[in-house]
Amino acid sequence: MVESEAQGRLPGIAPVSVVDIGSNSVRLVVYEGLNRNPAVLFNEKVMCGLGKGIDATGRMDEASVERAIAALHRFRALSVQARARTTFVLATAAARDASNGPDFIRRAEAILHHSVRVLSGEEEAYYSALGVISGYHDPDGIVGDLGGGSLELVEVKGPAIGKGITLPLGGIRLSEHSGGSVTKARSYARRHFKDADVLKVGEGRTFYAVGGTWRAIAKLHMELRGYPLHMMQGYEIPFAEAMSFLSEVAESKDSKEPAYAAISKSRRLLIPFGAVTLQEAIAAAKPALVSFSALGVREGYLYALLSESMQKEDPLLAAAEELAILRARSPEHARELAAWTGPAMQALGLDETDEESRYRQAACLLADISWRAHPDYRGLQALNIIAHSTFSGISHAGRAYIALANYYRFEGVRDDDATGPLAMIATPRMMQRARVLGALLRVLYLFSASMPGVVRELRLEPSAKEEGAVDWIVPAGLQDFAGERLDGRLQQLAKLTGKKITLQFQ
Repeated sequence: MVESEAQGRLPGIAPVSVVDIGSNSVRLVVYEGLNRNPAVLFNEKVMCGLGKGIDATGRMDEASVERAIAALHRFRALSVQARARTTFVLATAAARDASNGPDFIRRAEAILHHSVRVLSGEEEAYYSALGVISGYHDPDGIVGDLGGGSLELVEVKGPAIGKGITLPLGGIRLSEHSGGSVTKARSYARRHFKDADVLKVGEGRTFYAVGGTWRAIAKLHMELRGYPLHMMQGYEIPFAEAMSFLSEVAESKDSKEPAYAAISKSRRLLIPFGAVTLQEAIAAAKPALVSFSALGVREGYLYALLSESMQKEDPLLAAAEELAILRARSPEHARELAAWTGPAMQALGLDETDEESRYRQAACLLADISWRAHPDYRGLQALNIIAHSTFSGISHAGRAYIALANYYRFEGVRDDDATGPLAMIATPRMMQRARVLGALLRVLYLFSASMPGVVRELRLEPSAKEEGAVDWIVPAGLQDFAGERLDGRLQQLAKLTGKKITLQFQ
């Protein structure tokens, strides 16, 4: 079989596929490979509803089983076609709890030619926690993973994971147990949460919401509030606002809004029950905010297979460097910028938090990914790629900062219709730093011509002669870089920072 000559793939890794057999959906995801920030090559799900009827009969519905079996045949073919070298098959609550689960698993293994790992409730919580750890920088709070058959809860603090619990509060199971009554579902969920000790340590922290139904609720919140980004990972809602919105969703007050049309009918029926479960969970935990995670059991399982050194890599910086390798003229130059701009920001009087430092480095790594675009559209292309890429380990405000810094790097430090939506997301502090970084990059690119070797020779230091002024020091051998355009951009940077900046050749 002839392989593609495409260069848009990372070298040295082979595709892996994960088949996720859940209570509501059965899904195939083919990833580019086992690395810190695995890109998705192919993703397909079928809403089989395997958990339907288990609460009443103890068995998976036969029609749902046959639909799942048909999907698995297709997933096997797709996995082979995608050149997946390894396949992992995971099954959760429906296969775990149903009396006909073992028979279904045998059929699935025969079709997929791989063993199926049926996760216990505690294992499901553990891998969900790992999924959050893989996608957030230093997470701190409670992970809740809502499936069709169960809800897993577990505490995370950095890389540490507490003991997880599983509750019979999955969307399908809760809907059936309550006879379709949201009021009864609320009462049932509240009784379970009353004894869930893990929620008692959530006050003032973050509740990480995992699972398709909860992501659908976040999508509704974005649509109904006119949010400018549709990126699910890291989308946050403050506690009080979440409580109010979840009441609206549970009562289906806005169910005729066009936003609901974007949600599949099978998922739409479960949304009120997902809203009740989330509302009762956070009412018990009292977190500062709810953050929605696009990463869960599948990604957590793959993360567990990585070496310890790879697990410790920063997911945002790893992804940004990969994109630089795939799209920049010189990844080495991008790394030079990431290292050089840290001390430069200090010299300009701008302190950085650890988070802001990570975002600045990522912005530098991504500063040349749109160079193949028409010159008039490089800024807009950079903004769109960064704003809409599947980065993890980043807040939405941080995503706006990185995208805007690179827009300013091409277009100048001015706002227009392209920057307006992202400016709504970024904080004033991040907006200031995005402009300064963009202006700084505009100067550096005039020295470097986008190639490595020069930037590391430059220095930006507080002036020894004039308080509050800054010297841009250039080795004498590089004096031919001087010119009107360079002077103009230095003055733009000076105006933006309120610092007198003098170019000195030494």
